[in-house]
Amino acid sequence: MFCKKVFIGFLSIWLVTACSQKNKTTSSNQLSDHQLLDTVQHQTFQYFWDGSEKNSGAARERINLDQPFYETDIVATGATGFGLMGIVVGIEKKFVAKEDGVDRLLKILNFLKTAERFHGAWPHWIYGETGKVKPFSKLDDGGDLVETAFVAQGLVCIKQYFKNGNLKEKRLANLADELWKGIDFKWYTKNENVLYWHWSPKNEWKMNLPVHGFNECLIMYVMAAASPNYGINKAVYDEGWAMRGKIKSPRNYNNIPLQFFHQGNAPHGGPLFWSHYSFLGLNPNGLKDEYGDYGLETKNMVLINYQWCVDNPLKYKGYGKNSWGLTSSYSVKGYAGHAPEITKDLGVIAPTAAISSIAYTPIESLSAIRYWYTQKKDKIWGKYGFYDAFSDQAEWYKPRYLGIDQGPELVMIENYRTGLLWKLFMSDEDVQKGLKKLNFTSPNLK
Repeated sequence: MFCKKVFIGFLSIWLVTACSQKNKTTSSNQLSDHQLLDTVQHQTFQYFWDGSEKNSGAARERINLDQPFYETDIVATGATGFGLMGIVVGIEKKFVAKEDGVDRLLKILNFLKTAERFHGAWPHWIYGETGKVKPFSKLDDGGDLVETAFVAQGLVCIKQYFKNGNLKEKRLANLADELWKGIDFKWYTKNENVLYWHWSPKNEWKMNLPVHGFNECLIMYVMAAASPNYGINKAVYDEGWAMRGKIKSPRNYNNIPLQFFHQGNAPHGGPLFWSHYSFLGLNPNGLKDEYGDYGLETKNMVLINYQWCVDNPLKYKGYGKNSWGLTSSYSVKGYAGHAPEITKDLGVIAPTAAISSIAYTPIESLSAIRYWYTQKKDKIWGKYGFYDAFSDQAEWYKPRYLGIDQGPELVMIENYRTGLLWKLFMSDEDVQKGLKKLNFTSPNLK
């Protein structure tokens, strides 16, 4: 009798647990696309709100929930730029009250105003408590013009969003405008027709990284051309970014074409963040110059990345139509630039790759988002949304986040839904002048 009672007791517990789990799954599956995207945006927004560095209000480089005291005071400049745009999204979607959002943005911008700058450029990392540079590497202890350009992109969006608001909002808009216009892009040419990534007072130009060819850096050239105080001429773009025309380098994967030489001569396009970071504000759709069509390139980069994961040439567990996306992210062993190449595909999927591509591939991206949320939520979903990366192949699921990957998810979902950040950035008068200076055409140019 005792055994029977115990059995019945266990059976009852199992039935309750099973029914509860079924209801959770059913509830998740019943979310509309609208509700699902709201959920992802709201949760991801918290990285830049609740998870921000406390003194500055800016975006932390990383948040590792399994290492709660690891690098909590390090601000990432690029992630902060994306976070500025993300807070605008949060205000627009009423995740926070507008006044609270304005106060937070003023806090961040005042921190950026007093933080160390190097001919107007911020460093890659900043100590949030002091505003002093934290060296990214031995030689990289000064200005990082690429990360700075990501901040400039966000500052333009803030200016446009608040410029017609109340007195405090106008003050915020004016401060944003002042900060980005203080970046000395000309200095970073070293009097050559190319933009250099780094400079520091101690090591000067020893990093020696002129920026050539397609990667995440187009926005740097656009902002440099747009700058009314320190603007570059078109020759810097033509000889630098476009490599005197050599950027035109057609290639394809499974009949999906690419037009451009990608940094490192990546045969199938580099890590997928190259199609995101520059295009959070800069709308690639219909954006063309004499070298190619940027809307086509960004979309085809994603289609190739997706198809590679579907083809799965290395036969990794978990790859497929509902789980895809290779980009630079956390990896099983540290950090890696995952990409659709045999030597760079390590069996690690980064949700940001597919999620941030939703504006280019809504069907494929939504399929992945829904699958991960309904079928893998217990393994890869946490306090700030989807984890940075995971591997079914290695059974590796770490609750870790990188700010520079969380930001594009929040922003690009909004661009897919409303075009908000694209509209703000592309409507700016200086941006319009800069794009025209570089001979771009776009349906968004007046």
